[in-house]
Amino acid sequence: MKLLCFQAKRFWWKTHSQGLSTAQGIPVEEEVRESLVVFFHAEPADEEAGRRGSVLRQALKHIKWLANKRRLRNVVLHSFAHLGARDATPAFAQAMLAELAERLRGADFEVRLTPFGFFCEWDLSVYGDSLAKVWKEI
Repeated sequence: MKLLCFQAKRFWWKTHSQGLSTAQGIPVEEEVRESLVVFFHAEPADEEAGRRGSVLRQALKHIKWLANKRRLRNVVLHSFAHLGARDATPAFAQAMLAELAERLRGADFEVRLTPFGFFCEWDLSVYGDSLAKVWKEI
């Protein structure tokens, strides 16, 4: 799994086009202020038996740690399959995102997910310090 995280002043997104034929949803336009924006990429190795739980725990720990550095309670999860050369299956990636979102909600974070399987237009305003832009490979 690869995560690219931004401590954002503002993140706005709008669905642009459908990227997966199986994607379902309606056009969306949203904006969140003061949030941790997580670009998420699941890889085939994450699907290996016994690895899923560990990857999920490490991702959750990293996201909570980084959000808490700026006391951010909003998290946006954005599937971004361009962080690596190989992708997990869409069904696996979507299930991981959903479970990650539920666990974050259980830890009192407000969580939003960009529409899975859609390309989005977005505008991102990020803080300037080094922790505002963090890459994590799990």
